[in-house]
Amino acid sequence: MGSVDVLSVEPNDVSSVFAEDEEADGLGTGRRCKLEEEDAPSSDVNLPNPKTRVSSKARQRKRDGDDMDGENSLAHRKMPKRAAACSDFKEKAIRLYEKESVLETKRQQTVDDEMAAISLTSGHDIPRPNRRLMDFIFHDEDGCPKSVEMLEVGDLFVTGLISPFETSTDKSKEKGVKCEGFGRIESWSISGYEDGLPVIWVSTDLADYDCVRAAGSYRKIYDLFYEKARACIEVYKKLSRSSGGNPDITLDELIAGVVRSLSGSKNFPQLTSIKEFIISQGEFIYNQLIGLDETSKQSDQKFTGLPVLTALLEESKKNVAFASDTIIPFGRFPDSSLRIEDEERTNQSSLPSVAAEEDEDVKLARLLQEEENWRLMKQRKGKRAVSSSNKFYIKINEDEIANDYPLPAYYKTSSEETDEYIIFDSDMDICDVDQLPRSMLHNWSLYNSDSRLISLELLPMKPCADIDVAIFGSGTMTDDDGSGFCLDGDSNQSSSCSTAAQAVDGIPIYISAIKEWMIEFGASMVFISIRTDMAWYRLGKPSKQYAPWYEPVLKTARVGISIIMLLKEQSRVARLSFGDVIKKLSEFNKDHPAFISSSPVAVERYVVVHGQIILQQFAEYPDDAIRKCAFLTGLQENMEGKHHTKWLVKKKAVAIKGANLNPRATMAPVASKRKLMPATTTRLINRIWGEFYSNYSPVDSLEGVPADLRENEEAEDEQEADQEEEDAEEDEVKVSVQRTEKVHSVTRQRRVSCTDEDIKWVGESIGKICGDEALYKQANIHGQMVVVGSSVLVETIDSEDLPPIYFVEYMFEKMDGTKMIHGRLMLQGCQTFLGNAANEREVFLTNDCLDFELGAVKQNVVVEIRLMPWGYQHRKANDEAEKIDRVRAEERKSKGLPLEYYCKSLYWPDRGAFFGVKTDTMGVGNGICYSCRMKKTQEEETFRLNLSKTGFMYNGIEYNVEDYVYVNPCHFAADGKDNETFKSGRNVGLRPYVVCFLLGIEVPKASKHLNPESIKVRVRRFYRPEDISAEKAYRSDIREVYYSEEVLWVTAADLEGKCEVRKKHDLPSLDGPAVYEHLFFFEHLYDPNSGAIKQLPVNVKLSSSKENAVDDSNPLATLDIFAGCGGLSEGLQKSGASLTKWAIEYEEPAGEAFSLNHPQASMFISNCNVILRAIMSACGDQDDCISTPEAADLVEKLDEKVINNLPRPGEVEFINGGPPCQGFSGMNRFNQSAWSKVQCEMILAFLSFADYFRPKYFLLENVRNFVSFNKGQTFRLTLASLLQMGYQVRFGILEAGAFGISQSRKRAFIWAASPEETLPEWPEPMHVFAGPELKVTLDGNTQHAAVRSTATGAPFRSITVRDTIGDLPAVGNGASATTMGYKSEPLSWFQKTIRGDEMVLTDHIAKEMNELNLIRCQRIPKRPGADWRDLPRGEGSTFYGTDG
Repeated sequence: MGSVDVLSVEPNDVSSVFAEDEEADGLGTGRRCKLEEEDAPSSDVNLPNPKTRVSSKARQRKRDGDDMDGENSLAHRKMPKRAAACSDFKEKAIRLYEKESVLETKRQQTVDDEMAAISLTSGHDIPRPNRRLMDFIFHDEDGCPKSVEMLEVGDLFVTGLISPFETSTDKSKEKGVKCEGFGRIESWSISGYEDGLPVIWVSTDLADYDCVRAAGSYRKIYDLFYEKARACIEVYKKLSRSSGGNPDITLDELIAGVVRSLSGSKNFPQLTSIKEFIISQGEFIYNQLIGLDETSKQSDQKFTGLPVLTALLEESKKNVAFASDTIIPFGRFPDSSLRIEDEERTNQSSLPSVAAEEDEDVKLARLLQEEENWRLMKQRKGKRAVSSSNKFYIKINEDEIANDYPLPAYYKTSSEETDEYIIFDSDMDICDVDQLPRSMLHNWSLYNSDSRLISLELLPMKPCADIDVAIFGSGTMTDDDGSGFCLDGDSNQSSSCSTAAQAVDGIPIYISAIKEWMIEFGASMVFISIRTDMAWYRLGKPSKQYAPWYEPVLKTARVGISIIMLLKEQSRVARLSFGDVIKKLSEFNKDHPAFISSSPVAVERYVVVHGQIILQQFAEYPDDAIRKCAFLTGLQENMEGKHHTKWLVKKKAVAIKGANLNPRATMAPVASKRKLMPATTTRLINRIWGEFYSNYSPVDSLEGVPADLRENEEAEDEQEADQEEEDAEEDEVKVSVQRTEKVHSVTRQRRVSCTDEDIKWVGESIGKICGDEALYKQANIHGQMVVVGSSVLVETIDSEDLPPIYFVEYMFEKMDGTKMIHGRLMLQGCQTFLGNAANEREVFLTNDCLDFELGAVKQNVVVEIRLMPWGYQHRKANDEAEKIDRVRAEERKSKGLPLEYYCKSLYWPDRGAFFGVKTDTMGVGNGICYSCRMKKTQEEETFRLNLSKTGFMYNGIEYNVEDYVYVNPCHFAADGKDNETFKSGRNVGLRPYVVCFLLGIEVPKASKHLNPESIKVRVRRFYRPEDISAEKAYRSDIREVYYSEEVLWVTAADLEGKCEVRKKHDLPSLDGPAVYEHLFFFEHLYDPNSGAIKQLPVNVKLSSSKENAVDDSNPLATLDIFAGCGGLSEGLQKSGASLTKWAIEYEEPAGEAFSLNHPQASMFISNCNVILRAIMSACGDQDDCISTPEAADLVEKLDEKVINNLPRPGEVEFINGGPPCQGFSGMNRFNQSAWSKVQCEMILAFLSFADYFRPKYFLLENVRNFVSFNKGQTFRLTLASLLQMGYQVRFGILEAGAFGISQSRKRAFIWAASPEETLPEWPEPMHVFAGPELKVTLDGNTQHAAVRSTATGAPFRSITVRDTIGDLPAVGNGASATTMGYKSEPLSWFQKTIRGDEMVLTDHIAKEMNELNLIRCQRIPKRPGADWRDLPRGEGSTFYGTDG
């Protein structure tokens, strides 16, 4: 491969621009880490720092194109800036990889030569090709996968998918080319420092490759290097001023900050010491960052000589020296003997120079040890081993361990503590405990429900089925800084603290019941962590009062690790029995950290009574021989002989029965007049939900099964589940691809071949379609009659439980005589989002259609297209007809007859909806398929140029000259304000669309294939107030824009929609801060060069605007249930959609407020269950009503006037409401209480109102968690209930911030419309707001988002907190005046819209806080985008403690 011709490509301006941008960026151009020592051309380009070199000799190799001088070569490289990571390697003869086997990928082009792959994926290749590398594996010449760092000690090659570096319109190139065993790899490097995400590059003699995605089988090896690179990026961000860092921070502050940044990585299992990982990679990080000094052109900051980096390097060297005899995996058990004796280690020599060469054998040993450590950690990721020792928890009797603990004492504190439920965001939907937040807990104590101090040892380390102990805790919460306790230290000595007691700043909290706890070991520390339902807490230093209660737990942990050390020292683990280990433990001297006693009897007692901790340590150890040793068997036998109660360890935590509240809680459930009342329902709703829960019990009953059998089965199930999770993680991509291919292959093949005699047309041709293909109405297939408009089961080569059902749209004969069917797929209910909530006999039509041979038909299947009469007056008749149909179906089932199906709805997963079927377009047989026609129309609307070339259709919108249009703000990124996205709803930097006036369209000449990118559009830009300044934006109308003389060219692909610009007095008045029209106005001119706002020139005229059509439709008569103060009704009324005439609210204050806001509505302050019963009774339908006797009694007490004012069926056109969300919300501490469970049942009452009234429209709103509550069953049953009534339904999650709210509020919605109405679309989000698309998972492969994310642009800017409350006068701590005057006129558009002329402010009060909380409030940063991450830190911090 030495002399290969360089690919001939044309120069491209893009390459030059790219290079210029890189040089101007400050870190120089990205360069390869290979330099020639002898033949390198003279150049002004700085050479890589020799300290980054990791080998003793430079490779004497030349790359094609060396005649180009070094400066120009580097200047035109497109690789991002990065440090010279490794450049010098041992010189060896090139050995090409001998392929032993060929891996074939379906439909993937494969080549044997790297040059061919580069040619097939050609791009901008001046001076060298840049390509992306996917599904790659780095390996040696024997094909064994190796880490890229192994390049330092041997040759490496690449097998992977090579694709263009930039996106290409050529789809064949975009797919990439598979190339096996190419290379060798000459160098690797890391970039992405400015972007904040690591980019790994490898280079061969021919090209540079951006390593995008490793192959699934290679990830476990590659992830280690990726995390090392990520650590470099995070350290850079913390130290680089250009990235907002501070190079003057201390080592502790640096490590703590990086720990927080890496703590969310899935590559690190919970409780792994990321701190130790960072320290262990200190030298690697140091070398990468100082390498940046040589490639950077900045002079304001150098990493070489930074005290914090030097300290990190020294700490890394110490760590290596400490573990030189025994290298211990960070965060896990050692793989060899572990010494925990208390011995002094002094570093008598200075640290070796960074530039010192490392022996090749030492390099190899170090890299292999790193990989082994990482493998052991990954082996434990996401699961815990199930062994004989942890199938059961042997309950410890408190009396047996009492002698090892102090006399009883009670927890006392004078501190004001905060409930952990307030600290953490419980609105997040987290089901996996490994994904819970992680924090540190300092100065902590544990106690029971009586506040008596209690040992953590009494709580099982794993969640158990019959747990009868509740342990709570209090302490000071800080960020998790990775600290633990020294193995040879005392319990009062945290690794993060000095010997002297130090005050820890943080949040004093009390935590809920502890569900499990665990012990892990690092190189020199032991980590003990506890978990509640809200978070994981790594335990720091306990309180002085609790320290004696913690010492036995730490001591037992030391004993356990000492026993493991003893066993590892043996040539055969089985040589030491339980008695042998006890004897050796008794021989420890008193200075040994694990010393118990010199008496074997006392040692045995201690080990047995505290044995559960030791058992769990062994269960977590990654060595099978250790986990199955004779000592462990003996220990378990002794424990079972001493204790008699065994608890089955469960995979998931089981809620503790009875009261489960921390005694420190000062907030108990508020006493209320509310009385528990199960929901009042109609018989239909009762049947749907009752049948489901009778058939699908959430917890399978174990009655009648022997206890031992149950325990064994559950333990085996846990093992199988863990194995499945591990397999799924490795095969994730493969499974996804297989599923996709499977869908496309369904019904395209048939298992048996049929002769012409088996398939015959019946009757004459009824017409022809394109190509003179004859149409037919019916055919005889294997003696079965198939007709247009019927449904058939189709035979497939795939063995599936559910053969596909197709609806026959039309039948035709191809020119070659092949007899064909064009059919639309029908899905059974369980194949849709409804899952097992669907009726087994209901199928759903889809828009998936295809042609298949008549021979593929397996058999006819009965599918009734069911259209039921709609309306409340038909409800009883429909229910009776369905009852008869169910009885008939049961009879057929009992006789073993085939299932007969019915279809009422079209399932459209891409739109998250179920629509009514259009029978007039189904099964016409004329060769026209409604689904195909719709898809063709959508394709045409994607892009189409009109005949006059003065307009075009793009994404369904028609654009013409003199239209006002939106242009994507990314096109204007050159002004230095690129769109940025931030976590936690921060919107700093997000920009709305740019309003422009379309002046002209330019179509390229002689272009056969027009696309949006090739059409040029000439536009005039209008500026917004936010383009001028933040203060201007705050004080201006959100709809105002400024005329400018700036004219520019964009592509049609940059257009995002159309809008209108009018004179200000022509704008419609707004009745609130909600904006849902694309209307703007301008009155001035803005000069971007001078920044001046001027009067409009006389010649500037507004083009005529189209008048909005007047909506003369009548608002819907609406019933608002769970009405509250009327916010939902207010919004719907202002939109013109509804007029609330009736409302139901249980709480009297809220009901009174509703009446003030909606005086025209009849408000019923009562339980909705009572109201529904009263309405049905008044209409004579009490037999169809299922309610409690209490509800019936309360109906009798209602005033006759109230009953007469109640709405009747036929009067209500729209029902909306938000059923109580307490049971669904994670913020509710008591959501397992009886009241919360009854609140959840209110969804049944809400649906019963819809069933009884059958309004035209129905709207349900609830918290986002409603979608996932009860594993999604409640949500799916709600949809199934509405579909059963006959409604069309759509569902989705919306972000309130994208609709003009100044905070993030995610809410789930369900729309329903009668089959006679049009199902409403979701409102368009009008404001830019940070955050991804809010998707609902439909199945394993499909997700649906109701609306797009507006993080990349929207018609209007975000509404800020300042916009909403910036005019409120300042008040002091504890202000209690209920009325006061405004100090200023309204300033922002929002304030002017919502406040109007009001000058009196009510209820602007403030809670009186103690001094500490007041200081905290005063230190909240006031700059835009700030959140809790920006709170002051360091010594004296009153927020979350020190960063160290």
